[in-house]
Amino acid sequence: MKWESLYSQAKQWVNEAGERIRQSFNQRLSIQTKSNANDLVTNIDKETEQFFIKKIKEAYPHHKIMGEEGFGDKLDSLKGIVWMIDPIDGTMNFIHQQRNFAISIGVYEDGVGKIGLVYDVVHDELYHAFSGKGAYLNETPIANLSETAVNKSIIALNATWVMKNHRIDHNLLIPLVRDARGTRSYGSAALEMVFVATGRVDAYISMRLSPWDYAAGAVIIEELGGVVTNLRGEKLDYLTQDSLFVAKPGLHQTILQEYLKDGKW
Repeated sequence: MKWESLYSQAKQWVNEAGERIRQSFNQRLSIQTKSNANDLVTNIDKETEQFFIKKIKEAYPHHKIMGEEGFGDKLDSLKGIVWMIDPIDGTMNFIHQQRNFAISIGVYEDGVGKIGLVYDVVHDELYHAFSGKGAYLNETPIANLSETAVNKSIIALNATWVMKNHRIDHNLLIPLVRDARGTRSYGSAALEMVFVATGRVDAYISMRLSPWDYAAGAVIIEELGGVVTNLRGEKLDYLTQDSLFVAKPGLHQTILQEYLKDGKW
């Protein structure tokens, strides 16, 4: 497997897909709901996923694909090479704001992350990493993550997830919110993860996400020395939904032990 060639090709496809999305901004969207009234999907989400599937199947017919919109393969294992695709992460932002969304693609081999690509379409910012070769914002290397304290940290946390999930005692997170320097919420897991990677925020917490939401960001963050787990401190299995907790080194352990240990996540 020529990973360098795949890496280059994947970046090219992401840029092409981003241009297609930008050209759609003046079009009338076809908007549908999925699991609930706020779980939205557009014709552009579907068309973008199909664009990637066509490219991948033509170039790499034996690779498997996990896609948010359901056009990929039905997987019960991560054996072999698997592409995990979220064609538009942050669809609600895409519909309402035409910003704060991203294309997210992770490429894994036997469950191990090899390539991560997160493309902020509006700002033309491609965050990408090839395992063992560093992480980049466009062509500029991203510095490795350094440790920081909770009281100097900005935590990305969507309070809506906490309040709507009645199994979660949101009071457990109040001390963390109180002790942190600040909190933010951007509405796109992929962007919030690369904001951790670049130090714009120091940690990101979400109650329930799917593998295509975090597969790309995980490769980028781990390449820079950050830590990616669920809220129980366990490794993600990339086949099921789970909570997500990503943070700078040191900070991850501190928050896990001092703020999250008593939660039934």
